Amino acid sequence: MGGEPDELERGLEATLFAAEEPLTVDQIAAHLGDCDKAIVRDGLSALAHHYKNRGVHLVERGKRWHFETAPDMAHLLRREKEQVRRLSRAATEVLAIVAYHEPVSRAEIESIRGVQTSSGTLDVLMEAGWIKLAGRREVPGRPVIYATTPDFLDHFGLSSRRDLPGIDELRASGLLDPVDDAFEDAMSAGDDDGEAEETCEAADEGSEDHELD
Repeated sequence: MGGEPDELERGLEATLFAAEEPLTVDQIAAHLGDCDKAIVRDGLSALAHHYKNRGVHLVERGKRWHFETAPDMAHLLRREKEQVRRLSRAATEVLAIVAYHEPVSRAEIESIRGVQTSSGTLDVLMEAGWIKLAGRREVPGRPVIYATTPDFLDHFGLSSRRDLPGIDELRASGLLDPVDDAFEDAMSAGDDDGEAEETCEAADEGSEDHELD
């Protein structure tokens, strides 16, 4: 992309700078007058390369493109008083389970963790914009299922869920030891999982949720 920028490059920059949220290739192509999607993808790749050493980067998160501050420049934009979002251990475990096993129901999350999960824990993650309702499982009771969002990928600097660290890395960090062990136990139970899900769903309806941590 040497020399003067062409019309596609200028159009991509203008579209992405003006957008209030990250855009998919389809959305960008529509903004550019139904431009050929293959041409848009090539233009985005070239533009991302052009910006890779600049103060802002063009990145793709969850198949959506946007400009963001270069990591080594982020300190220039931080406020003096920065409020850091801290998750409880329960919320961290639930977020990890959703990320690695989505879409999952609340009963499946509880089966993996081995404890009941507070509705407040799921609310915190949804308010943060990191998980979302992803429909209902087509089984008796049709439980709600949860999945991660593009904001989750963006916050943790992931292009897609394929970039999540491997289980060995998580075990080494100590973050998911109990979750991993519980998941392996749950998987070894085989057909018992279906009964456990129905039991957990019934418990959800009959009593208030509470954490046992």
